[in-house]
Amino acid sequence: MKFGLENMTRLCEALGHPERRFTPVLVGGTNGKGSVTAMVDTGLRAAGHSVARYTSPHLIRLEERFVIGGREVATDRLRAAAARVQAAAERLTASGVLESLPTFFECTTGVAFEVFAEAGVDVAVLEVGLGGRLDATNVVSPIAAAIVSIDFDHQAQLGNTLASIAFEEAGIIKDGIPVVCGALPAEALAVIESVCVERGAGLIRADRDVDLGVRVRADGTSVDLRTPFHAFGDVPLALPGEHQAANAAVAVRLLEVLDGRGIPVDAEALRAALTGTAWPGRLERFAYGDARVTLDAAHNPAGARSLARYLAVAAPGGVTLVFGVMKDKDVGAMLEALAPNVRRLICTTAATARALDAASIAEIAASRGMPLIVEPDPADALEQACRLDRDVVVAGSIFLLGPVRERVARGILR
Repeated sequence: MKFGLENMTRLCEALGHPERRFTPVLVGGTNGKGSVTAMVDTGLRAAGHSVARYTSPHLIRLEERFVIGGREVATDRLRAAAARVQAAAERLTASGVLESLPTFFECTTGVAFEVFAEAGVDVAVLEVGLGGRLDATNVVSPIAAAIVSIDFDHQAQLGNTLASIAFEEAGIIKDGIPVVCGALPAEALAVIESVCVERGAGLIRADRDVDLGVRVRADGTSVDLRTPFHAFGDVPLALPGEHQAANAAVAVRLLEVLDGRGIPVDAEALRAALTGTAWPGRLERFAYGDARVTLDAAHNPAGARSLARYLAVAAPGGVTLVFGVMKDKDVGAMLEALAPNVRRLICTTAATARALDAASIAEIAASRGMPLIVEPDPADALEQACRLDRDVVVAGSIFLLGPVRERVARGILR
């Protein structure tokens, strides 16, 4: 990981500025930005626009990050774009323009710009990778932006206060553009408001100007949503959970902003964003043998709290939780949030060098008195959970979800 826009700026120059050949929309924040990106993409496609979507990380295949017209970019097109990015990066390094090769995320962002420009899309909805101010996506000049939420995560890179995190997130706010934000802590909101004033950017607060009624049930979530321009009564959300209702409010207001800036989005397209968005690994449910398995990308304390609120309604009797997390996360805070909804914890190790090992997770959980099992292999952890319980949740890291999702989606049983 290497922060800064120098590499990305030079790489875009070497590629002929592909990021200038479409209209970008930036979506940042701590949690919910992927869901909002997916909803906005769905709404724009429903309105008839040629749209691309860039998100990270992927669950199983790299191709998932690059979506055009609702479909992953073909592997051969991705390879060709990656080859162009690689050649440009090597030329820049060999000539001394860059001191070192671009990072993995800088390269994938360059690939996204290349394939989107080559496809001739009108609009690209880009999820910010980490922070905002120095994130690789921030080389674009967006027509509008959103900051979905701000909470504690990635403190080593973004700072240890909500104000410092907000300052980094606010880096995507450009002069004169509208910015939609969700509900933010007062300390973070003050920073966002200050940056908007400084840069002449209009701040749209989805938490304040959207009337939102939410009904969360075990079989799904519906919203009664009213904005200054549209009213939708009792609409079933494609993505379940109270937190997704808040994300939907941000997405709808961002789509309305785009409509006001020359990218037409009618009421039916807005409704499609609510009812037709697919976003894997977000309270996604599968029947797996005799068990009901829910996968959720709750990878930080805020995500764990959202998952806990959902489980309190959807599984009031509790669940068996298969849990694997990264080393840099506040594991104690995550487990504290989830503990009231967990009958049994199975600690496992996600398949990445960044993962905290299962034994270390168990040590933290044991200090909180949680009934637990240690099973380092995620596939074995899943199988054991499904033998012991009919209600199983897999959460803690997006890197854990990918292989598990592939397994449950295919119904592979040992």
